[in-house]
Amino acid sequence: MDNVCSDKRTFFQTPSFRQERMTPLQPFFLFLLLLLPLASTLEPRRFLPYDSDNTHTFHEEGVFDYSTMLLREDLDLLVVGASGMLYALHLNDISKKNDSVKWDVTPQQVLKCEAKTIHAATDCRNQIKTLLKTQDDRMLVCGTNARDPRCDHMSYVDGKLTLEGKEESGEFKCPNDPSESSASLMIGNNVYSATESVFSRSPPNFVRTLENKNTFTDPKFVAMEMIPESENSDTGDDDKIYLFFSEKGVDYQTYKPTLLSCVARVCKGDLGGQGSLHQRWTSLIQARLQCPVPGSKWPLIIQDSYRWCDPQQDWKSCLFFAVFTSQTWPSVVSAVCVYSVTDISREFSGGHFLNTDLNMRKPFKGPRPGSCIDNAARKAGINQSLLLPPETLEFMKKNLIMKDNIQPVGGKASLVTERGEFTRIIVDQVQTTDGDSHHVMFIGTKKGTILKAVNYDGEMFIIQEVQVFKTPEPIKILKFSSVRRQIYAGSDSGVVQVSASSCGRSLSCVDCVLARDPYCGWDQAAGRCTALSAAPSLLLQSVKEGNASLCPKTEVQTEKKSLAAPGYLKLLCSSESKLATIRWEKDHSPLVSSPRRLELEDGLFILNVSKSDAGLYRCLSVGRSREDEYITVIAQYNVTIEEETREAQVEPYNYPVLAQQIGLVLAIWAFFGILIWNFYKGYLRLSCMCSRPGSDVDQESPVCTNSKDQPENEENDMSTEV
Repeated sequence: MDNVCSDKRTFFQTPSFRQERMTPLQPFFLFLLLLLPLASTLEPRRFLPYDSDNTHTFHEEGVFDYSTMLLREDLDLLVVGASGMLYALHLNDISKKNDSVKWDVTPQQVLKCEAKTIHAATDCRNQIKTLLKTQDDRMLVCGTNARDPRCDHMSYVDGKLTLEGKEESGEFKCPNDPSESSASLMIGNNVYSATESVFSRSPPNFVRTLENKNTFTDPKFVAMEMIPESENSDTGDDDKIYLFFSEKGVDYQTYKPTLLSCVARVCKGDLGGQGSLHQRWTSLIQARLQCPVPGSKWPLIIQDSYRWCDPQQDWKSCLFFAVFTSQTWPSVVSAVCVYSVTDISREFSGGHFLNTDLNMRKPFKGPRPGSCIDNAARKAGINQSLLLPPETLEFMKKNLIMKDNIQPVGGKASLVTERGEFTRIIVDQVQTTDGDSHHVMFIGTKKGTILKAVNYDGEMFIIQEVQVFKTPEPIKILKFSSVRRQIYAGSDSGVVQVSASSCGRSLSCVDCVLARDPYCGWDQAAGRCTALSAAPSLLLQSVKEGNASLCPKTEVQTEKKSLAAPGYLKLLCSSESKLATIRWEKDHSPLVSSPRRLELEDGLFILNVSKSDAGLYRCLSVGRSREDEYITVIAQYNVTIEEETREAQVEPYNYPVLAQQIGLVLAIWAFFGILIWNFYKGYLRLSCMCSRPGSDVDQESPVCTNSKDQPENEENDMSTEV
């Protein structure tokens, strides 16, 4: 039986999927349905396109895969590992390269690699996968080295980046395959690494996982963190290392393979055991992570995790912020789930193991299996894992999985959206003008954007989505400088740096306050939206309610428009907020709809103007917050129409764009016409999508029939979900 991170008896309760034939129009319906936004999608308030003026970039020709980073605040450096190259970039402006060093493979290594792979172009290079700071302020660097992993130490002195040239084996520290996922952590002089199905600690206290199916099944390691649980511990507990990953599992009802998200834990002081557990973990236990999303039949898969701890409190306040994505097409749901370290620790320390009830067994002479050496164990004469009783070691060889799943804080996902597949996450804490502190999440996506989101007392709010790469490409890594409040993102093509705040893009007080960005506030003296850290005076800010009534009233200048009839008129207006709606007024009354008046995304277009079209036009942005509905005048026009005494003056307009917009409206009308026709003909139903009775379909395909198509005493329970 394949390994799972949960009790198989309570796993999926969904029936297996069957191949069913569709009516000819059903694939068309499904395709168009996927193009429509779902009502449950959480949208960002603002989308910011790529802006070279607010983005620092770094890239060198011929170098790719900038997917490894080490933040060195002590040296003002961002150290970046790519394909055969290492870079030292300045933290304030990464476009300034301090130095670089090449670490490439030799022609002989390439030839040897080419004999072992069919993907020589990608496999037979030295992709930097590990960058860790050592206790002596040097750096440990490991690369794939043409499928023969090697490690070296690197130093940065007097502006020079230097590889020491004392290479050593990178086994267990770095994967062979550049595309293979891995996670690593440096604690003291020990390297904890998870790569290629092995979770290990480097010599001199070498320990690794057992070579059996009870440990991992084709895992994808995504993150590793240490929690200092020994600090101020009343029981003399040990520090813990937590490993987040996904792996293959089995649907218990259908026995179909699927993917599961898991967390594993070991004790820092684990030295391995005796006999078959010599140099093998004695404290390794794991549990499945739940990230519940309404309507999702398959579990979402973890992509990254970020540890956040309050520096003013102990480890029990620590949280893990994790991003998940759906594993089935065509769903593109992504989510953020937050887990309490206290909840995870409680399950590992007191929960039941899968298919085993410890309370029904004879009490163990030593510590509870999977626990660390504490004061109680020391009192019993067990000062290290090497002294654990044989029955405890035998139990740990066969029982690694906890029975119950780890639930997120609040029992559900904190954020669910269809804005794209999430890849990475980092978290900052910001104190606002009211004295409250808020967690700000920065989430990288596969399309090269970063979402900024905050949870205000249970209300998740996406402040903005920023395009940080000029061309869409997956964000492979995110780093955050809490000192400079700067975000660094790496992808295949290069590295970018953006500010955590983008206050300057809000040009009015109302827009600044409604943005509800904890980094920003309206400076009344300067008349601009600015970062809290740079504000010399008290700022206007209302992040929880978005109370824009705090802003002073402002007048909008009236622009004069004069033209002769008949003609065409375009009045420009657009809202930066994606959550606001545009409303037009004429002479302080709602604009009456007319076939001649087209309300487009970027303004109002009036065809064949006449004297009746003269007047005062106002474009209003209507936005909502917790507090109220706010109406802001964006633009105001005084339109006069002259008598037809000369040739009509035609307002210039982009006719191809107009044609596209009109074509889109016609396509939507056509779609709904076809949809209604299908319902009328019986091809589609509200509760299901199925074939008509008597059509040419397989016998096993479900058929939805009307009550008139079957006897009254026969139940009609044949339906299938779309």
